[in-house]
Amino acid sequence: MDRYESSQTRQTVEANIQAYINLIHQQNSVWNSIPSHYYSDYNVKRGLRNADGSGVLAGLTTIGEVHGYVMDEGNKAAVEGKLRYRGIDVEDIVKNCQKEHRFGFEETAFLLMFGFLPDRETLDQFTQVLASRRDLPYEFTEDMIFKAPSKNIMNKLGRCVLALYSYDDNPDDISVANLLRQSFDLIARFPVLVANAYSCKRHYFDGESLVLHNQNPTLSAAENFLYMIRPDNRYTPLEAEILDLALILQAEHGGGNNSAFTVHVLSSTGTDTYSAISAAVGSLKGPKHGGANDKMLSMMSEIKANVKNWEDEDEVLAYLKKILRKEAGDGKGLIYGMGHAVYTISDPRTGILKAKAKELSEVTGHQKEFALHDLVQRLAPRAFLEEKGLEKDICANVDFYSGFVYQMMGLPQELYTPLFAMSRIVGWCAHRIEEVMTSNKIIRPAYKTIAKRLPYTPIDQREKLMTDNAES
Repeated sequence: MDRYESSQTRQTVEANIQAYINLIHQQNSVWNSIPSHYYSDYNVKRGLRNADGSGVLAGLTTIGEVHGYVMDEGNKAAVEGKLRYRGIDVEDIVKNCQKEHRFGFEETAFLLMFGFLPDRETLDQFTQVLASRRDLPYEFTEDMIFKAPSKNIMNKLGRCVLALYSYDDNPDDISVANLLRQSFDLIARFPVLVANAYSCKRHYFDGESLVLHNQNPTLSAAENFLYMIRPDNRYTPLEAEILDLALILQAEHGGGNNSAFTVHVLSSTGTDTYSAISAAVGSLKGPKHGGANDKMLSMMSEIKANVKNWEDEDEVLAYLKKILRKEAGDGKGLIYGMGHAVYTISDPRTGILKAKAKELSEVTGHQKEFALHDLVQRLAPRAFLEEKGLEKDICANVDFYSGFVYQMMGLPQELYTPLFAMSRIVGWCAHRIEEVMTSNKIIRPAYKTIAKRLPYTPIDQREKLMTDNAES
């Protein structure tokens, strides 16, 4: 077939594809739409949420506790938020690490994986084990990252996790010992994968020089990541401290969050670790989950560009209402970083990170931006009340300050969700082991079909739905 015929064939195929797209639009209301009242008619819990906003109980866990409300005589009552890792308040973990002037992510990882706090010698050994496992397989970066660069680092991270299956001599063994080995490898390697994927993205898509650093086993996870992504390897102690704090706060958030639940679902099938964790990466990538901090920062950039006086409460409130009316923002009517599925009065992570955000803003000269964040946090509930009539408790979640902190540290926006994944890999691995150890049933919820039963129509008796290519 010559080039002209090939081109003609391609045009015909493309015309057919467009015809199918048009057909889908025509038929969408018929075969791909479910009236909302059906969900209440059949008592279906949309999003696995009850009518009062509480989650449908789908499992049990000993790993993380997310406490944001209590049920009082059948009614949902708001309380101050609490986050506990293996029963220990995350605020206590942070306070003690800060008091002793040491990094806490490795300790947090040990606690979540083993269920208890290590003594100093055990922690030192565990830290050394993780540091020794950071190196990627031989030529992995060249073969799996550089040969197929991606603009989206989360996309590349998911692909790399799947690819690691091929470098594992025993990938399908789901014994606890093997799951722990794989978990240590993934926890150690996630920051290296993200750093290398970022360097590749900068080079191939941003036109920057390719700068690739080897990991430094003498550094903590937070320090090593900053060391790898900075061309000059430089970072300040405050930057490393704040990144370590962010890693602690995002390491785990119960079994019901979308990505952890994804891990439980896949692990219940008996599949391999790399398939389960790659799926979790894909879940976290979504803007309704881990990608929310990226959306929040874009929203705040728009507010800063369109609000003339950042200190004028009336002007800021008016713009927040425009966002809710879908007249501003991304058109979805959402104030990103505000509200949470579980927390009501407060997100415990937010207060901790906000304190460090204030400290960093004073060092970097971003006091006005911090004041604007604080103002938006205070005004958002009022905007919801006055514009939507919503009187429920709405608090700022951790995404509201994490992106701002990363911005002040000079970290690019495309790294914000991957940083989340670098932390949450710990919780994912802990939940995978828990699912494999404690459950022998595949997770399989029910879906009720509401489609009408129809007879089969022979092909020559069917109504013509599409026009010929020549006519279209």
